[in-house]
Parts: sequence; structure tokens; C-alpha cells
Amino acid sequence: MIFFLSSGAFLGWSLGANDAANVFGTAVGTRMIRFRTAAVLGSACVILGAVLEGAGPSETLGDLGQINAMAGAFTVALAAALTVTLMTRMKLPVSTSQAIVGAIIAWNVFNRRATDYSTLGRIVTTWVLCPALAALFAIVLYKLVKYAIGRSNIHLLTMDALTRIGLVVVGMMGAYSLGANNVANVMGVFVPAAPFGDLHIFGDWVFTGTQQLFLLGGIAISTGIFTYSYRVMETVGRELFRLSPVTALVIVLSHSLVLYIFASEALRDRLVLLGLPEIPLVPVSSSQAIVGAILGLALAKGARNINWKVLAGIASGWVTTPAIAWVASYILLFFMQNVFDLAVAQ
Repeated sequence: MIFFLSSGAFLGWSLGANDAANVFGTAVGTRMIRFRTAAVLGSACVILGAVLEGAGPSETLGDLGQINAMAGAFTVALAAALTVTLMTRMKLPVSTSQAIVGAIIAWNVFNRRATDYSTLGRIVTTWVLCPALAALFAIVLYKLVKYAIGRSNIHLLTMDALTRIGLVVVGMMGAYSLGANNVANVMGVFVPAAPFGDLHIFGDWVFTGTQQLFLLGGIAISTGIFTYSYRVMETVGRELFRLSPVTALVIVLSHSLVLYIFASEALRDRLVLLGLPEIPLVPVSSSQAIVGAILGLALAKGARNINWKVLAGIASGWVTTPAIAWVASYILLFFMQNVFDLAVAQ
């Protein structure tokens, strides 16, 4: 069991090294927060979000492919982790969500299982909505912040202190949202074959087997933040678009709102009660959200100083990630079943 779960931990580490860096990347890139402070706060909030609200997005991945064997879940997570690690080595903020989806579809094809194209369509739609919505939030928030600053007479030192506090607060919110939304990428494939039983703690409070999986996933993500996330922080926080501390605050808040919208069951239920359309609970890409927010901000400022070469490299990573994960997953599934004689499906 420990061996099989190791690939999920590896994927969590990869996500922390790549996607979780985006939460505090702009703050660290603008030198408003130290990397160590960002790592500690981000790790704690990621774990809380994963355990408390990670169940919703994991159900969507389960609809895409019910991986009912631990060896199959291990292989799918390993293929996604290898893909994300490769992209991280290339300093590209890619989508862990795209990697796990590509790997799951390969499992469906390898085992001749039908892929739920309705679920796949919802997931792919969010890949477009995520950066677009983040860009819209960034444009609106930037206009509001610019208006507020222009109407106030805040001293420069006071503004600097308020900006630092704001970056910490929205960074913690973003880390919580990341854990709630993206832990499904890390441990969601293990849920159908979950190896843990429910634990009854403090009387009526139940720590479910799924929450135990998500706790492990959150710890793995936090390890990735500490050990390897600084490389991607440099790309997102400094190389794509030159950010000031105030604009960094706008970027992180826009990113955090998008991730929370696609993770919160409570928010979805409230909107349904109001008669509004149901929001799909889907693990969306933190990288796509942060890049979309940066582009939205750049457009609000006249589209000046965008590093189009860096943007093209990021976009190419988004296109190739699911394809690479699909190929890696299919090859690894073949070896697991035919070389190591392990059942990848029941």
C-alpha cells in the first residue's frame, strides 16, 4: 500500500513544486514576502484546504475514470507526476489537472473502458474558463484598486505595509483554495480503491478514508513547495510580466477566487438555491489561473511589457502536457501489467 501511494505523493510533490508556487510566486517575485515565509504559510493552508474541501473536485475525476485497482491508480499518478516534473525542469508552469486527465484517459483506453465524454467536456471547458475568468477578475480588481488608491491619501510607507499584509492574506486564501481544488489531482485516482477505513475521533467526528488520503496529498504538496518551487516562482513572478507589489496582490486574489469557485460545494449549493446555474466542481489549473490573471492585468494596463516568448513557451506546455501524460500512462500501464504482472484494473 505504501509503495502504491508513493506515486500519489510524488505527484503531490510535483504539484507543490509547480502549481502551488503560483500562490505566492508574484509576492516572492516582487520581494514583498520571503520565500521561507511563503512556504510555511502556503503549506499549512494547502493541507487545511485539502482535508476540509477536497472531496468535490475528486468526484468529477471519478466520473471520468473509475480506477478500481491500486496498481492502476499508482501507474496513472506516476505518469502524471513524471510529466509535471519534466515540465518543471523546463521551468514551465504547466497544468497538473491536464496531466492527470490525460493519464486517466489512457487508463480507460488501455482497459477498454468507456470515457465519459460529458465529464471530459466539462473539464476541458474549465480549462478555457479558468484563465479567462481569472483575467476578468484581474481587470475588474485592478480598476477598483487603482480607483481606491487614487481617491485616498495613504502614505507610501503605510501603503507598503498594507500591501504586504494583503499579499499574506490572499496568499493564504489561495493556498487553501489550491488544496481544496487540486488535491483531487494528487489523490483522486486512489479514492475508488481507497485503502483506509474511517476513523472515529472525538465522539461523533469521523475522519474518513478519503480525508486521510487528502491529508497525505496535502503533506506531499507542501513538501514540493519547500524543496523545489522557487524555479517556477521566478518564471511566473518576474519573467512573464513585470509586477509591482500592488498588482501582485490583484493577481493572487484573482487566482484564488477562481480556484475557490471551482472547489467549493457550499458555494455551488448556495447558487443553486438562488436559481443560478450549477458550477462544476473540477480540479482546475493553478498555473492557468495565475497566467490568465497576469494577462488580464497586462491588458488592463495596455498590453505593454508582456514577454510573449515566455507566454508562448507556457502555452506550448499546456498543449503538450495531456498528450505526454497519455503516452507515458499507456506505456507504464503496459509494463505494469505485462512485465510486473500486476492488475491495473479489476
